[in-house]
Amino acid sequence: MAERLKNYVGGEWIDSDAADVHEVRNPATGEVIGLTPLGGMADVSAAVAAAKAAFSSWRRVPVEDRVQPMFKLKSLLEDHAEELAQICTRENGKTVPESRGSVRRGIQMVEMACGAPSLLMGQVLEDVSGGIDCESVRQPMGVFAAITPFNFPAMVPMWFFPFAVACGNTFVLKPSEQVPFSAKLTWELAHDAGFPPGVLNLVQGGRDAVNAICEHPDIVGISFVGSSPVAEHVYKQGAARGKRVQALGGAKNFIFVMPDADMDHALDAITESAFGCAGERCLAASIVVPVGDCHDEVRDGLKARMARYKIGDGSKPETTLGPVISAPHKQKVLGFIETGVNEGAELVVDGRRAEMPSTGNFVGPTLFDNVTPEMTIGSEEIFGPVLCLMPMADLDSALQLTHDHPLANASSIFTTSGKSARQFRYDVDASMAGVNIGVAAPMSFFGFGGAKGSFFGDLKAHGRESFDFYTDRKVLISRW
Repeated sequence: MAERLKNYVGGEWIDSDAADVHEVRNPATGEVIGLTPLGGMADVSAAVAAAKAAFSSWRRVPVEDRVQPMFKLKSLLEDHAEELAQICTRENGKTVPESRGSVRRGIQMVEMACGAPSLLMGQVLEDVSGGIDCESVRQPMGVFAAITPFNFPAMVPMWFFPFAVACGNTFVLKPSEQVPFSAKLTWELAHDAGFPPGVLNLVQGGRDAVNAICEHPDIVGISFVGSSPVAEHVYKQGAARGKRVQALGGAKNFIFVMPDADMDHALDAITESAFGCAGERCLAASIVVPVGDCHDEVRDGLKARMARYKIGDGSKPETTLGPVISAPHKQKVLGFIETGVNEGAELVVDGRRAEMPSTGNFVGPTLFDNVTPEMTIGSEEIFGPVLCLMPMADLDSALQLTHDHPLANASSIFTTSGKSARQFRYDVDASMAGVNIGVAAPMSFFGFGGAKGSFFGDLKAHGRESFDFYTDRKVLISRW
């Protein structure tokens, strides 16, 4: 019988009273591997109450002592990294090497948070006026919550909770109901690391839990990662209630290839960017823009590389492209492919006809050519292994594509020209930009987040900006 997931509240694993459940299925096999209770306000309120009760004592723990459980968690995550990667593959479908990479990125967030004693330091200036000193200090704010997506179930929660609790706040996580097991193991390890009861809490749920987090009066801030429509909803609902919100939304990432690029390097990087993790990542290459006379070389090179993919169960060592997350999402991706054909794009590689298992949520790598911005596949986020070619005559025209699109998460250029690289980095709208990089993913000590409709809020995720998001700056002016 499939395991029914529990909530972690006040240091204990407890059952949810929710009657409805979501069936958690292995995307490669369709096997039901768990049942996620679809909790709502009652479950969220219990977790928030535990977090609120723990805050007054946790905030008074010296920061050097607050990070000691973080150091222990980092060690435990290292010891259980392979187990966590295998769980990630089982519930999400990505290949084991992809899962290992995401777990490693998550551990780097914990490492970054361990630097809180230095990164929480304030500022002091003597004699701002005669006999008057001024200082600025960072103070924790209370209960924070995060709502995290299915595509990186081990990594994305670590973008948030290590920073929040290192700053002295307490925390509630609602992971995606589709992938609850990675968070379950992480919270088990956090329990063993010695975080006091109520500092870290975990709630299972779906839409009702999301709305409960947005509405709960005792939650002071929310971190979210998901689609842009939901990101906008979370931002508006949370901000209307006076909460801090950082809501990371969807993407349509443009990759420019100049005629002078190192073409082998560029095409290898683009192929991995587009089809790694089955295209289910917000930094995936969505649209490749061959600039000038390199169109044919780019198209033929991508087509040749796509033929090398081995589609199958991500847990098998020979697999290089795993399934998408669910049967409904598979149908959504297939619908985009059909729409692309109907709207007149040239289907160069048809992923529907690829060699793949007969069961599971598989879609083969797909390539469209001569896509225009007006086409559905040229404008909407697909979130699957579908890549579009949109050739342009020059870099100015290519950059105009990014200016015209409402999303601006990540973008890259492949070139050996310093002039082209500088023009790109100066003019591109995306907040995460790469030069000769396929996936412009910042490390843990830099901020993560897009622009325009890809991000709602002011302060980005992880890096130094996390210490701004999770604290309030208090300025003290003293005369003695």
